[in-house]
Amino acid sequence: MSGLFVTLKIITMSKGVLVDLTKCIGCGSCVVACKMYNNNEWIEDRAPATGEEAKLADANWTVVQKCRISKETGDTIHKDAPVQTNGSEVWRFVKRQCLHCEKPACASSCFATAFKKTDAGPVVYYPNLCVGCRYCMLACPFSIPKFEWNKPIPVITKCTMCHNRIAGGDAPACVTICPTNVMKFGEHEELLKEAKAILASDSRYVQHIYGEEEAGGTAWIYISDKPFESLGFKTNVPKRSMPSYTSNYMHATPIVGTVWFVILACLYFITRRRSAKKEKQTSKSKT
Repeated sequence: MSGLFVTLKIITMSKGVLVDLTKCIGCGSCVVACKMYNNNEWIEDRAPATGEEAKLADANWTVVQKCRISKETGDTIHKDAPVQTNGSEVWRFVKRQCLHCEKPACASSCFATAFKKTDAGPVVYYPNLCVGCRYCMLACPFSIPKFEWNKPIPVITKCTMCHNRIAGGDAPACVTICPTNVMKFGEHEELLKEAKAILASDSRYVQHIYGEEEAGGTAWIYISDKPFESLGFKTNVPKRSMPSYTSNYMHATPIVGTVWFVILACLYFITRRRSAKKEKQTSKSKT
């Protein structure tokens, strides 16, 4: 019996991905793998998936953004500034996707339970449960969920961390395809230990693991040799998880919704009854 318990414990242990930004060459293979696995279209005309203007969008669940960094100051160089060929600037490429929070704000803010955190780590979205309120977009501290504004029947979209692949024992598609081993998939706790060991042994790295504490911790964690703020990361994210701020109130959301439904329904029937009575009196007066 104890052996069975240990086996189950190993299977359900939370997974994660360690991203070493010093290894990324900006090839975009992860972008292609993501789109092919999830059958997402290319929307380069309105949302590039690679380059300096790369951004997450309804069909861009993974992007690779090119960042120009000043060697002297470590600050970001604006994309419109002339490229320096004297060695005063360096390029870094940042792979972006949903960070899959340990305690996701999208899930806690969704009264329809369209977002669910799995035991394995991924935060999965179920469009069949979504009511289109878009509270998740407001709640996410990293501005990850996107809306399909261009479709007649829109839904929310975001990276699912290839949860079906993980359930089958495989790594996410983007991790598998990377030619320079930028990303490492494994047990979250073990990846954190490895990241700390790298930072302790190599002085090049910024002494911070992005995602270890941000928003209560995320399944995807990053290490870098350049300041995270210069790479476009949100560095003002609270360490406390977002759901902890609203946990005392969110349980009342279904009740409030039900009460409002009853109130509006009563108002509808009262108004309808008055209108019918008025029409009846009008017809009598005419006769």
